[in-house]
Amino acid sequence: MPSPKQQKGAAGEDIAARYLEQKGYVILERNYRFMKAEMDLIAFLPASDYERGGDLVFIEVKWRQDAAFAAPEAAVGAAKRRNLTMAAEAFLHERKLEGTPCRFDIIAIVGSGASLDIEHLESAFVA
Repeated sequence: MPSPKQQKGAAGEDIAARYLEQKGYVILERNYRFMKAEMDLIAFLPASDYERGGDLVFIEVKWRQDAAFAAPEAAVGAAKRRNLTMAAEAFLHERKLEGTPCRFDIIAIVGSGASLDIEHLESAFVA
């Protein structure tokens, strides 16, 4: 049985996935794991220019009840970015997608219940 923290994490990922799908993203994978690293969501964003294809987007979801102490995205420090980069490299290698245009985004959620503030930080960091 998942812990309360795991349940909240899964709920945050559901919220983020629905939000991204409404913006035209296609969710390819959830909770991708490589060694000790986990990527919450991996999505594809089709380009408006069909010839270019689109971007592969690696997404970290962070949810806080209250941002008074720190913004959710502040939890994505250097160590977390290294782990996300490692997971992304493994995903690209496993699927023979090296060289694919990609970026790292953060979905920051603040609040609870019906009162949620969702911020999408595109290209939140560079690997």
